[in-house]
Amino acid sequence: MLSVNVVCIGKIKEAFYRDAIEEYAKRLSRFCRFSVIELAEKQLTGKNDADISIVKEDEGKRIVQAVKGYVIALDMRGEQLTSEQLSAKLSKLTDTTSTVTFVIGGSYGLSDCVLKRADYKLSFGKMTFPHQLMRVIAAEQIYRAFTIAEGSGYHK
Repeated sequence: MLSVNVVCIGKIKEAFYRDAIEEYAKRLSRFCRFSVIELAEKQLTGKNDADISIVKEDEGKRIVQAVKGYVIALDMRGEQLTSEQLSAKLSKLTDTTSTVTFVIGGSYGLSDCVLKRADYKLSFGKMTFPHQLMRVIAAEQIYRAFTIAEGSGYHK
């Protein structure tokens, strides 16, 4: 059975986000081993570009250590897919790998070392979303991808 991980920065404080992710994790359990791996958010000491760069690099190094298998970085500059295309991509990966890891950066995005490690860069659009909400969106789209492949009525 395929393992699907979501590696992300920071803990979710809002119960409604946690509840939504838990619901999709439960639904996904029939298709894959799904887990969310939360890495500590590094606190920003200043607000200048150099300080932000230090935070991104620190988070990036820890992300690279945590990822396994085929890595999909969620990045606004990545390729935009339809839900059907994501489903086809995950179905194809099921044949070639045992683990797929989606990566969601922190407040300042992903470092270059994460983007270089990624096997694929995926964009859910040009809009900016809170990284906590992206976990819910990613979990839902992963679930949708599996239901499309299965041919269930979830994706209408």
